[in-house]
Amino acid sequence: MFWKFDLHTTSHIDQLLDREDVTLRELMEEDDVLQECKAQNRRLLLFLSQDHCMTELVNLITTEPPADLEEKSRFKFPNIACELLTSDVSLINDKLGGDESLLETLYHFLEQEPPLNPLLASFFSKTIGNLIARKTEQVISFLRKKDGFIGLVLKHIDASAMMDLLLRLISCVEPAPLRQEVLNWLSEEKLIQRLTELIHTGKDEERQSNASQTLCDIIRLSRDQANQMQENVEADPLLAVLESQESVAGLLKTMFEGERSEASIVNGTQVLLTLLETRRSGLEGLMDLYSQGYERSYTVNSSILHAIEPHLKDFQQLLLNPPKKSAILTTVGLLEEPLGNARLHVARLVAALLQTSAPSVCQELCKLTTMDQLLDLFFKYSWNNFLHFQVELCVASILNHSVPEERPIPAKASDPLFQKCRLVQRILDAWEENDQIQAEGGARRGNMGHLTRMANMVVQNLEKGPVQSQISDLIKELPEDCKGRWESFVDETLRETNRRNTVELAFSDYQIQQMTANFVDQFGFNDEEFSEHDENINATFDRIAEINFNLDADDNSANATAFEACCKERIRQFDDAEEEEDIWEEKEINYATQVKSRTRLLFVNYAYYPYLLNHLDSHHEWFPLCENHCTLFPLTMLSCEGPSWTASFGEAGGNSSSPGPAGWDSPGGSGGDKQEAGWANFTEFQPFSRWEPNTLHTILYTFDVSVWDIVTCQFIKLF
Repeated sequence: MFWKFDLHTTSHIDQLLDREDVTLRELMEEDDVLQECKAQNRRLLLFLSQDHCMTELVNLITTEPPADLEEKSRFKFPNIACELLTSDVSLINDKLGGDESLLETLYHFLEQEPPLNPLLASFFSKTIGNLIARKTEQVISFLRKKDGFIGLVLKHIDASAMMDLLLRLISCVEPAPLRQEVLNWLSEEKLIQRLTELIHTGKDEERQSNASQTLCDIIRLSRDQANQMQENVEADPLLAVLESQESVAGLLKTMFEGERSEASIVNGTQVLLTLLETRRSGLEGLMDLYSQGYERSYTVNSSILHAIEPHLKDFQQLLLNPPKKSAILTTVGLLEEPLGNARLHVARLVAALLQTSAPSVCQELCKLTTMDQLLDLFFKYSWNNFLHFQVELCVASILNHSVPEERPIPAKASDPLFQKCRLVQRILDAWEENDQIQAEGGARRGNMGHLTRMANMVVQNLEKGPVQSQISDLIKELPEDCKGRWESFVDETLRETNRRNTVELAFSDYQIQQMTANFVDQFGFNDEEFSEHDENINATFDRIAEINFNLDADDNSANATAFEACCKERIRQFDDAEEEEDIWEEKEINYATQVKSRTRLLFVNYAYYPYLLNHLDSHHEWFPLCENHCTLFPLTMLSCEGPSWTASFGEAGGNSSSPGPAGWDSPGGSGGDKQEAGWANFTEFQPFSRWEPNTLHTILYTFDVSVWDIVTCQFIKLF
């Protein structure tokens, strides 16, 4: 055993601390200084908490190291100093948070001219953030005395560490009354308004991005904490400012004032999208749209919508005249006019606005024909799936949202979708164009999957849905030729596409699932299930979700017992009672070849049982392993006849003198032209003929290796 040798070593730090002249740098050179600090090494902590040591540690994380030092070691000591100061040891926290001179030294770091060293900024932010969480009252009191604190942080907002510091002030202050005081202080300092101004076009893009991200994080943090707090708790002043009509209008003015840059538009739109969130963003948002009667985690403040509505025409103009971008080379060719991030974010904003079902907003979007413009982009940029997803969300919002009778706007919104936007005609034309491209040998267009889902949404809402009657009337009003094309498309093309997608998805699901003994019996569809789909083109995937992949871990059958017995033959149990061997004892090394008897096993997938078992003699034993969906056989010989494989199993033993197939040299054979042992001559390999007993076993013995895929037998693993 390892403890027999007493490998435990005493830390060298204790030996260094015995010296009176030991320095902080010497201790920081030790690899286990952090470990000893977190382990509450009393002598080390008393040394570190001395005034001169604490001052040196703070100076290390706030002072730029000499430039002439080697790059890989230049920030070694600042990094260690930061880890020591934030090791969450009460003695160090008390010393750092209670000594105002040390806090002044830390604060002086913010008074430097930008840009800050990003690594030192992260050390500073981590140290202050730790103090905010551990010594809250002392640090907050100190920072509130500094009139220019918020200004200095925003001055260096281009460093992401400053953004983290602001978020810690909002989220890490406890208890609740003190947190409310901090929020009121930040609101009095006009934090939100000052961050909004930083998104202006004339500012540095890095500052714009970090300011936008900070606002988004404040919105999410404030809403999450509001949901967790009791109802009688005072409202979050920062969130109230962010959701006010005045603040949103100021943000939009900042975005569109003067020359419009893509950075300011994108960053400002990200804040608007966060304000419009009714749940956490993600792929599940699309699934929510397809379900009826879902509940939002919270509703969108009407003041946000009232502020956005007058600027919808500005976003519409962005779709028509986006910021200029140079051509880019893509995997499908040269893109002369890229879509651009600005237009993509406009599409995201329109999708979010439609999900609110606000009557005035929907009317304005219909008036501006925004949906028509988005569909134009959908078909123009056939390889931009980010755009396709947003347009699909827009269509789903118009078709799937149920609204009370007093708010029938989405029902009317479906009219221009089918009339002005000509959704049905566009689907049919795009499908036919894609078929023609594929018939000429071209690639399938990248938007066809989303187009299929949009077509299915129309069909589903024709059968049932909140706007079923309106859509039915609109379909009837289509020109006769278009109506005939649509009916043929639904009955034939779309039905076949859904059937094929269902089978392919099922096969993909089959590939990633864990194999079990009853997997083959459970998986798939029977003929009756396929025939049921003939009456409804929207073949559901409910059957796939019902597949049971459970594993019986408590199976103590004879098969499991046999497998354990087989394993024990090859794995020798560790016996503590044995006399332990001295691993340090010098021994003579013998390089002689050692040949050990071992049982070889044949691994066969269940799918090949019907074939293999027909060639097994009844007296041979075999046992399945349900856990691996396979069977293990003691291997003696595997033979081949014609293009088929047969197997014969029995007791392995002895070398065979029977010759193998032409091209293989048997170890027992002789002859003047015999090749080197262990190699096969494939140039002389003859067509399949029956191998005599033990031939393959002999080959395996000659190679003395595990064999994978013998010739064409790709479904067998030998080991």
